[in-house]
This record gives sequence, C-alpha cells and structure tokens, in this order.
Amino acid sequence: MTRPWQELDAVDTEEGRLLLLKRAESDFLITVDGRVLMNSKANRSELVLAEEACKALSSHPAPRVLIGGLGMGCTLRAALDNLPKNAKVQVDELNPVVIDWCKGPLKDLTANAVSDPRVNVEITDVVKSIQKAAESKTKWDAIILDLYQGPTEAEAKTGKPFFGEAALARTHKALSKGGIFAVWGEDPDQAFDRRLEKCGFTARSFRPKSGARRHTIWLAKKR
Repeated sequence: MTRPWQELDAVDTEEGRLLLLKRAESDFLITVDGRVLMNSKANRSELVLAEEACKALSSHPAPRVLIGGLGMGCTLRAALDNLPKNAKVQVDELNPVVIDWCKGPLKDLTANAVSDPRVNVEITDVVKSIQKAAESKTKWDAIILDLYQGPTEAEAKTGKPFFGEAALARTHKALSKGGIFAVWGEDPDQAFDRRLEKCGFTARSFRPKSGARRHTIWLAKKR
C-alpha cells in the first residue's frame, strides 16, 4: 500500500503555494499551486543534464558554472560530482525557503551539496546573472537551466526571458569561447533547435535512456 504524503513545509509565492512533501526516508516531492515541480525518485533527466554539461568541460582547468534553479539540489550534486576541486559554481534560486530545505530535510539526499566550498547560492533571477556576464569580461564556462518550464512552455509566455532569440543571444554573450549552454525541457522542440543554431550555438537534443518520463535535454556549444 502506498504511503500518504506528509507535508514538511509550505510557503506562499507569486506562483502559488510551494510545498515540500515526504512519504519515505528519501522520497520527497515539491509542488507549487498543486503542480509537481520535482520528485526525488524521478530525476534522471536532471542528473543527466548536469553530468553531460560538466563532462563537456573536462579539459577546462578551473570552470565557472552557473545553474538556474536549485530545486532539491540533485542537479547541483550531479554537477559537483563531474567538476574538478577548483571549479566555481553559482546557483541562482528565487525562493529562500528552497535553500533552507536543501540544508535541512533534503540535505542527506545530495550529501549537503549546497555547503560544498565550490558553491555559492544567490537569491536572484538567473536572467540577471546571465545579463551581467553578457555585459562584462567575466564569462561563464557553462550555463545550466534546470527550470520547471522548458522551451516549449516558456515560449508561450510574454517576454520570453530564457528561450527567445534575444535571450539566446544574451546567453551566447555570457559564455566563454566554446562555453556550454544546457537546458532541461519537457519535450523536443524543433523551433528551439533552430533558434539555438541561429544564435551561434552548435546544438543537439536527446532524451535520457532511462528514468520515469523521458524528458528532453539540450546541449549547445558556443561557436
């Protein structure tokens, strides 16, 4: 018999009520306004996203990585496991309570990834960090967007802050030569593929071979 979910914490946000739920020792769920954002038992695509992006930096002596979205910290953990000791990782998260969760009830899930000395967590919109790098000489070697809305859904919204042509051009400027732009999404999107190519990226998309629902991952390299 499936055990019921237990509410560990909740906070009201602009997008609705954000909940952290648990029903077993390592079975966690985060929802917002009733929508599932992430599940600790079904996160294969998020792990592959970070693994592949960071493996592409294997020859870099001291990579600088920007991650948009902390979530349960699983993407961060996967990134750290594939980066050298002198790497620098910044994670941008909008909700402070998510950081508290990753340092508290979710800590053991990721071996306390947020406390790794390579990590700096900022309470900010990742768009601002991308814009800052685009306008400065200090660039990112990889930008990883692990948001709960991928290109297809986000493109339907006004502003297109991440995946429209203007946003992709900004991301291109924010990356170092040969830098990696990695994106998590729900489903394949050929229009997004074309925009990446048009904005100066050599890109490929694929679905992880295992896991629950096979989401889509984009790996794009700055030309």
